[in-house]
Amino acid sequence: MLRAGPDAAAGGLCDSSRVGRTVLIVDDHGGFRSAARALLEAAGFEVVGEAVDGASAIDAVRGLRPEIVLLDIQLPDVDGFAIAEQLAHEPAPPAIVLTSSRSASSVRWRLAGHREWSFIPKSDLSGDALAAAVAG
Repeated sequence: MLRAGPDAAAGGLCDSSRVGRTVLIVDDHGGFRSAARALLEAAGFEVVGEAVDGASAIDAVRGLRPEIVLLDIQLPDVDGFAIAEQLAHEPAPPAIVLTSSRSASSVRWRLAGHREWSFIPKSDLSGDALAAAVAG
């Protein structure tokens, strides 16, 4: 993960009152969406929806108003970074946490100009990692 709050360094659970709890999962792989949903719900997050591509992600954010969007970088119709840019212009934009099967070092340059975005490799996704990403 590229950005983590102070609670993550302590190894404990993040204070849930400080982070958003509703999540939209955007990924074109059903297996990952299902696993991420189960993992995040077990950690106390409310997964309010799922989207399989960029167009449905924008519609879902507008309709569901999640506090957090867990957004895959490689979508079938558009780059996840382009979706993150669009979501930044929404009224009360959600926290954006990008994810990929690639390592953090492979996307670091794309994140450099966007301190409000976070990144978690898919292999490192957990409730604590997501809470730390949005708390920072």
